[in-house]
Amino acid sequence: MAEEPRVGRRFTFWQRVQLTLVSWIVPPLLALIGCTLRMTISLEDGAVGGPDDIYPGIFAFWHRCVLPAAWLFRGRRIAVMTSQSLDGEFIARVIRRFGFVPVRGSSTRGGSRALLEMNRMLADGGAVAFTIDGPRGPRYVAKKGPVLLARTSGTAITAFYVAVERAWVLNTWDRLVIPKPFSRILVRAARKLYVPPDAGDAAMEQYHAEMQAALERVTEFSETNLGCSADPTSYDAKR
Repeated sequence: MAEEPRVGRRFTFWQRVQLTLVSWIVPPLLALIGCTLRMTISLEDGAVGGPDDIYPGIFAFWHRCVLPAAWLFRGRRIAVMTSQSLDGEFIARVIRRFGFVPVRGSSTRGGSRALLEMNRMLADGGAVAFTIDGPRGPRYVAKKGPVLLARTSGTAITAFYVAVERAWVLNTWDRLVIPKPFSRILVRAARKLYVPPDAGDAAMEQYHAEMQAALERVTEFSETNLGCSADPTSYDAKR
């Protein structure tokens, strides 16, 4: 069994109780639902072709997809940057149960240290992932972390999106998706994006824009082909 992440004094007693409950209740519930899901993978030309092609690799996806992605890509020791906030602790505890490696940091706190750790993992042949509009949004606005890491590591970025046919959508900043049992799942992966090691500031802005465009592209493709959208009412209509 994976070692439980330590909870520091920065969390209150009630928050620690919540974290404990989440770490033991959410993973088995997600696994129970996950066993019923029907997944299809769709690739753009030049995207990763299968599980053996993800190492080494940098992956970027929207925060709202974290639960279905945790189930679909479980057990592969992928490192995921999660913030040091309470929300980040929730995510770290859930994904650890599914065989991911939480790396604590964000664009506002601990990000440089986390990028160094991820760079080391890539050098060892691993794979890393970013919930790219986290930890607090704005929703669907990508941070620059993967582009910086791609320049220093020489590893390509792959943007992907996980669309869910029928889901519960939480009223949170990211519109977090919880798949309903027996839903269809469509994973769309964009073609690889390479960032040269000598890329300057202007070039980095361009690569960041290309990553943002790739995320928007795979999101639109997945939701269009499943007939759903980020609007919670679209899921309500499918009940």
